[in-house]
Amino acid sequence: MADTKVRLCGIEIDNPIIPASGTFGYGYEMAEYYDINCLGTFSFKGTTKDPRFGNETPRIAECPAGMLNSVGLQNPGVDKVVSEELPKLATVFDKKVMANVSGFSIDEYVHVCERLDKVDQVGWLEVNISCPNVHGGGMSFGTNPRQASSVVTEVKKVTTKPVIIKLTPNVTDITSIALACEEAGADGISLINTLLGMRIDIKTGKPVLANIMGGLSGPAIFPVALRMVYQVAKAVNVPVIGMGGVSSAEDVIEMMMAGATAVGVGAVNLVNPFASRDIVNNLPLVMEKYGIENLNSIIGMSQEGIQYG
Repeated sequence: MADTKVRLCGIEIDNPIIPASGTFGYGYEMAEYYDINCLGTFSFKGTTKDPRFGNETPRIAECPAGMLNSVGLQNPGVDKVVSEELPKLATVFDKKVMANVSGFSIDEYVHVCERLDKVDQVGWLEVNISCPNVHGGGMSFGTNPRQASSVVTEVKKVTTKPVIIKLTPNVTDITSIALACEEAGADGISLINTLLGMRIDIKTGKPVLANIMGGLSGPAIFPVALRMVYQVAKAVNVPVIGMGGVSSAEDVIEMMMAGATAVGVGAVNLVNPFASRDIVNNLPLVMEKYGIENLNSIIGMSQEGIQYG
């Protein structure tokens, strides 16, 4: 029987499938479709210190093999997440959840992480220093090794749970950012967030998105994501969560062979709400097809005997 269990920053999960932040709400919404306890865990909607309405509309645009979003971290703020959203989740999900944290200053990251670190339901803190859709925060911390390191250093001072740093692909050398985060004490790295892109309405000659640019996700970015996961996993000694265009169990296997310990499933959840469940169900079948008995045996196998660069 195929063994799909993996350990993510010291915590065992039943399988490596993790619906990505921003594509799964706070979980209980998706529990109306199926029992979400079949998942390894999931990363809930990006949470900030204060409530955010997000960016102006339109903030979603379709494109070949993917989509652009410029939602802008719409959320009710950390206090309401703790007092309202997580109690709702507890009625339908009996596993540890991954908390996705966003901020516009180091003090905000620290505040939100300290608050969520005290919540028993939370197993990991995924600190997003990579959002391309907000001004004055998010990705600005993730494009500079020194700034990324500062976020990690300060967050680690107020937390006891594993801190996983989510990185942007919109940089020249993603490994330098990952290494800076690891050296500052990060317990794991997740990547990639969306690639910056845009669309223009040829009838008006104006950008489709009110924010002009947004984050590209979906199958179009999978090869880029796979390459970056490979590079980062080869460079660091902490677990990596690979994501970006994953839409099948075969994609999960590729991500793990590139070095991912767990795999985020994002935009496909917005197209098919059953996507993550189906990937969980198909994973043992794909493992059997390729003679894989234990997923731990394939993590980073593409690295062996290969000299990069």
